Amino acid sequence: MDTVVERELELNLVLSPEYSVPVPARLTYRTDDPYAVRVTFHIGSDSPVEWAFARELLVEGVFRPCGQGDVRVWPTKADGRSVLCFALSSPDGDALLEAPSDAVYAWVERTLRIVPPGTEAARLGLDGELADLLAPTPSDDPRSRGQWPSDESREGEA
Repeated sequence: MDTVVERELELNLVLSPEYSVPVPARLTYRTDDPYAVRVTFHIGSDSPVEWAFARELLVEGVFRPCGQGDVRVWPTKADGRSVLCFALSSPDGDALLEAPSDAVYAWVERTLRIVPPGTEAARLGLDGELADLLAPTPSDDPRSRGQWPSDESREGEA
């Protein structure tokens, strides 16, 4: 059974050191994709913008700066409150967003209680599927199809 952990919250899109605009967002974690988290931004267009990245990045980013490339996360203070910053980069542009640290941390904790770190692979069932895929079947045994040459016959002999 797939479990979904969601949290609606308001992020601030930082446009300059003095100016930011609120952006409604949703954090989503699904146990059928246990390594990933998704942040969906509702920016007033017909289709929301969704970013997916490693849950581990967010777990670490709550405590210290981490990430490189497209997604970077770090905790800081803004106007006397604790926030979590997300720096997102894409070919379409860059964005810096601030989220309330307490809300993100509580949501991350919920995901960790449902799927503790190190147990994600078991959720995917990859070991069982791989074993099934690699398990020999009776039709894989060449002896059962009479394809093994007899020790008594040699090539060219009938």
